[in-house]
Amino acid sequence: MTSPGGGRDADVLEAAYAPRVEEARLAPVDAAERRVLVVGEALVDVVHRPDGTVTEHPGGSPANVALGLARLGRGVDLLTWLGRDDRGRAVVAHLEASGAAVVPGSDGAAATSVARAHLAADGGATYEFDLTWRVPERWASPPTPPLAVHTGSIAAVLAPGAADVVHILAAHRASATITYDPNVRPSLMPPPAQTRAAVERVVALADVVKVSEEDLAWLDDDPMGLAEAWAAAGPHLVVVTRGAQGAVALTARGVRVAVPAAPVAVADTVGAGDAFMAALLDGLWTAGLLGPEARPVLRAVDEATLRRVLERCALVAGITVGRPGADPPTAAELRDREA
Repeated sequence: MTSPGGGRDADVLEAAYAPRVEEARLAPVDAAERRVLVVGEALVDVVHRPDGTVTEHPGGSPANVALGLARLGRGVDLLTWLGRDDRGRAVVAHLEASGAAVVPGSDGAAATSVARAHLAADGGATYEFDLTWRVPERWASPPTPPLAVHTGSIAAVLAPGAADVVHILAAHRASATITYDPNVRPSLMPPPAQTRAAVERVVALADVVKVSEEDLAWLDDDPMGLAEAWAAAGPHLVVVTRGAQGAVALTARGVRVAVPAAPVAVADTVGAGDAFMAALLDGLWTAGLLGPEARPVLRAVDEATLRRVLERCALVAGITVGRPGADPPTAAELRDREA
């Protein structure tokens, strides 16, 4: 039997996820050992450039976030859906080379998914997908309880895996900060009204939402009005990225902070939003704003703290768009740029 979102029955999901979460709550863990669990698609980006060259890079929005966090020195586990093929092995090797771990059991797909990115002369990208998404039925829970659980893009909307993702988030809600980036893919998702309903089911569970102005405009005629509605409806923090116009953060308490984009010569925009999301998680972590015990502090976050976090996010995104592919900076690169 399936749930309305196309996933497995809710009772089955509860039985699958709740014991893992309860074990995590009971396990004594030093704060320095905490990690982030990222749930979502990992795939191969086949990039078609304006000059006719074609290259392949590991990608997928959640996988890119995991990669970015690992490069910033954070412990991160990716629960995903890959094939046991050359592309799947390349994705795993790429993530592990930067320190991210792929959760055992994530390799049950018939084939690794592919996204074809067609780049315009200005670096913008359009996408076509050959993709399947589901949460593995049997996966090994990370040994330490996550400080935060992140999901985004296709994973939170595409059946049959989307319903499973929602249940994972709900099961971790009491023990971890929940973060979300809708990162909509119109060619793969239902019409805007239907997609918005699915997106807002996840927004309602999230403490932090990062969303592009372009995505908001696809979902609603009043992009910033929608962001403000989300900030008033559950999340403690909503961050809107605006490309060359920088980013705006809105809090549930009415704090509003805008920062400019980092000046950069754009190579392409692939992975820019994911790099920003990774930096946002990293910045909130540094500021002591992740974890369920930090929710009151996150809700009351001040303008100065938000500005510091967002300026660093803009720098990370700027470094990423300054070079081809989803290639976020390491912590050492970032320190050099900040010096």
